[in-house]
Amino acid sequence: MFDLAALDTEIAGTAFAGRVQHFASVGSTNALALEAAQAGARVGVWVAEEQTAGRGRGGHGWHSAAGEGLYVSALVAPTLPMTMALWLSLATGLAARAAIREVTGQVVDIRWPNDLLLHRRKCGGILVETAVDGAMLRYAVIGIGINVNHAGFPAELEALATSLRMESRGKVSREVLLGALLRALDQEISLLVQEHRGEIAGAGLLERFTEASSWVRGKRVKVEEGGGYTGVTNGLDPRGFLLVDGDDGTMHTVLSGGVREG
Repeated sequence: MFDLAALDTEIAGTAFAGRVQHFASVGSTNALALEAAQAGARVGVWVAEEQTAGRGRGGHGWHSAAGEGLYVSALVAPTLPMTMALWLSLATGLAARAAIREVTGQVVDIRWPNDLLLHRRKCGGILVETAVDGAMLRYAVIGIGINVNHAGFPAELEALATSLRMESRGKVSREVLLGALLRALDQEISLLVQEHRGEIAGAGLLERFTEASSWVRGKRVKVEEGGGYTGVTNGLDPRGFLLVDGDDGTMHTVLSGGVREG
């Protein structure tokens, strides 16, 4: 269980301070956040010990073992154009990567656009759901699932999934990780707004994501969309979509299809 008073101390000064709600079991933390957003809320955090209907990107399910993982959704409403919606997912990946490194020392790879990998196995995922007001973002619900203290996985996931505990050889405090995650997420969203305003002097989000992910350049991949194709990744376009130099001689822009090693 989480000590919300202690957590608030850890996230003091962020937009999330005093706004974290904790639940023993829910269907989906994203569903709770979306319900609050539709009722008029614009900031908040929902965290659960267990999800019974956890969702991943593309409608996939998410294995949410009770008390073992971090299952959290953050509601935010930054002043950003809808064209930067994908950037929120990329920024969240960077925030999760920073938090995991701070707490465990483990360096996560990010599989574009939303998978967190340790030693080529998935330890976390991100699902961002948005609403718009004209050309601007009205709000975004950022769902993050991280396998923290799982000691193992069902047979069908053993070759694909791992946890921070399994890679760190010891239990990890989910509360400490949540505090680090919310601080990093708050900072990344602030940087996004600053970049949109033209106030960033250093490396922008797309450059930082490219540096953090081995999947953005020079990775041979299979892409599921468009009937499926193979090729080598060739950077991000200005919107944050992945470019793939296809074996068919075409430069493809990956909009939503799953990307796997090919």
